[in-house]
Amino acid sequence: MVIWNPSSWLPQNHIRRVSTSHQTQLRRLHQKQMAGSIGMMLRDLNLETVESLPEDFDPTTLINDPLPPIANDASHINGVKSINGKEKPREIVLGRNVHTTCLEVTEPDADDEVTGEREAYMASVLARYRKSLLERTKHHLGYPYNLDFDYGALSQLQHFSINNLGDPFIESNYGVHSRQFEVGVLDWFARLWELEKNEYWGYITNCGTEGNLHGILVGREVFPDGILYASCESHYSIFKAARMYRMDCEKVNTLVSGEIDCEDFKAKLCLHKDKPAIINVNIGTTVKGAVDDLDLVIKTLEETGFTHDRFYIHCDGALFGLMMPFVKLAPKVSFKKPIGSVSVSGHKFVGCPMPCGVQITRLEHINALSRNVEYLASRDATIMGSRNGHAPLFLWYTLNRKGYRGFQKEVQKCLRNAHYLKGRLTSAGIGAMLNELSSTVVFERPQDEEFTRKWQLACQGSIAHVVVMPNITIDKLDDFVNELIEKRAIWYENGKLQSPCVASDIGKSNCLCVLHK
Repeated sequence: MVIWNPSSWLPQNHIRRVSTSHQTQLRRLHQKQMAGSIGMMLRDLNLETVESLPEDFDPTTLINDPLPPIANDASHINGVKSINGKEKPREIVLGRNVHTTCLEVTEPDADDEVTGEREAYMASVLARYRKSLLERTKHHLGYPYNLDFDYGALSQLQHFSINNLGDPFIESNYGVHSRQFEVGVLDWFARLWELEKNEYWGYITNCGTEGNLHGILVGREVFPDGILYASCESHYSIFKAARMYRMDCEKVNTLVSGEIDCEDFKAKLCLHKDKPAIINVNIGTTVKGAVDDLDLVIKTLEETGFTHDRFYIHCDGALFGLMMPFVKLAPKVSFKKPIGSVSVSGHKFVGCPMPCGVQITRLEHINALSRNVEYLASRDATIMGSRNGHAPLFLWYTLNRKGYRGFQKEVQKCLRNAHYLKGRLTSAGIGAMLNELSSTVVFERPQDEEFTRKWQLACQGSIAHVVVMPNITIDKLDDFVNELIEKRAIWYENGKLQSPCVASDIGKSNCLCVLHK
């Protein structure tokens, strides 16, 4: 393995070509606070007059690690495949080892403050990195991130270390916080999910996983001997929670759509009638975007003999938890139903530039795990101690700019474009599935891992998906489908080879292989 030395990006005499006037600018730049934005740094540096990296520079030429092996035709999500009639674990394709492309940290030279070489070098690296981000953003389809945002108005606040450590509703002695914004955001979500101000507790998390970890933790604290039930297509963080908290966990089968199979759920409940139930309900599964039927889950619990004081439901609404309220005739996620908590991600549909999320639970439950901390002059009821105080600002800003009507328009656009993508795929003879309340389009896994990486597709077994977000345009979808059609002609030799059957993943009615056309 070759360790990439970032100094190899530049010719040895590259930085020394900076003029004396530029050196003066660089010294001034060096004296600025590091909290200044990258844009300001590049602007002050006046990069137009600094020799840039060659246009044909390709960092992959410095990598001699081969790509990971391409996964063979894989079976269902149980992680096995059949070879000569025998089941063997399915290979999972992993990404490149980042150590082959890392930017190592080196000590500045003694005269760097005078020459400004280090500042110019770092500015050039960052400019190159920004260029790569722009390129990768153009080909982003497989992960549920809304990249259509502009937070220029908040750049003035990036100079502050804003930390909301402790309980959002109780001020800490640390005064540089954004609790007033955080509680405003929490109130908005509490209204969305129909829970009164004096009945809810919540906080802005660092990601969707933290929301799930907190929701399951609250359930475990309310029912210490409870059994965790989750469909096998739940997000991996649910099963991580079970391992972390040493909880007994029952994986429930799913329908072809990805929705929880309540018949199997009922059968598994009957095995543990003597213990309380802690249930994860998916408001949009990770791969297929399937929405579990919350009302049917509650009905199944009641029919099996579980009263409302013997179960706790956490709703994982990472992406669709914020989309469903704006879909006509969609079932409601509401605290008027016997649920315990709901979590969503802030960096997905909302479009925050950093990972974050929102977790809302009933106030009556939070006392089971909260503790007063004198050092903070606040209460500890969150997973993390220090919490990003900038995230509430981004969420507050977006909610105020868009409001309910803005989100409704974006949801309609996503669903409309998702149906367009599915139609284009099926018209091209490519089997595809789109759940009713979803903007996730599932189709056969591409045979070329380079194509998968180019479009940043999320894959599992023999299927892949595109998550249609507000920043995904019809033109981008057309570019993707047109290239996929061209690639398939190569992979399947213009019809001489058969495309794989994905009926077990997306259903016979959606599969367009030779058996199911």
